[in-house]
Amino acid sequence: MSGRFDLSGKVALITGGSQGLGKAMARGLVEQGARVILASRDAAKLEESLRQVLEGTNGEGRYIVVDLSLRGEADRLAREAEALWGRVDILINNAGTNRPESIDRITDEAWDQVLELNLTSVMALTRALTGGMKDRGWGRVIHIASIMATVSKEGRNGYSATKAALLGLARASALDLGAYGITVNCLSPGPFLTELPGKLLSDKDKAVFAAHTAVGRWGEPEELVGAAVLLASPAGAYITGTNLVVDCGYLCR
Repeated sequence: MSGRFDLSGKVALITGGSQGLGKAMARGLVEQGARVILASRDAAKLEESLRQVLEGTNGEGRYIVVDLSLRGEADRLAREAEALWGRVDILINNAGTNRPESIDRITDEAWDQVLELNLTSVMALTRALTGGMKDRGWGRVIHIASIMATVSKEGRNGYSATKAALLGLARASALDLGAYGITVNCLSPGPFLTELPGKLLSDKDKAVFAAHTAVGRWGEPEELVGAAVLLASPAGAYITGTNLVVDCGYLCR
């Protein structure tokens, strides 16, 4: 069974890889034998994240500094990532942002930024890298969506809209690419107390989110890793066009 999760010889690109879920997923892929490329805006954070991802392993990794909220940066990232080891087999589109604003107060600037980073850069990076995957007849694309694609909260208009759009993008892309041995899926985390929700939520909000899970607590980033490895590995070959929710029962309530 363990061989079905073996990623030896594969190269994975993880955006938003400098912290939180991105860093945890990168570590999980390294532990299964993949070489990893972390991408984010902060060089210092990327350097430290990569050190922690590789620590105690025989794995290999690199990082690329990029701002995916800027049009055209996705294409540059794709070119530089493929140049490192000649391929990208696994793409995890994890970079994202949230600018909470009520529907009657949304600014064009905030809407455009959320849309560009959470959705447009995902499309552009997937578009740029799946050509090589098609040539090799194997690939894995994972969009990190959210339970906020299904439920929501006040002021989460841009965030929920873009995360819901990722579900539709994955379904269509899965049909485009399935004949080439490429799977495309969404992974929707529930309450994982990473840096973004940590900054945006009040203590009361955090308690409410925790209480809605089956075990009454927030998840640790490492608790998302198993699902990511499943979708990234040969074990997930027959899983495509779907949304895997990891929310400890949040949606059940």
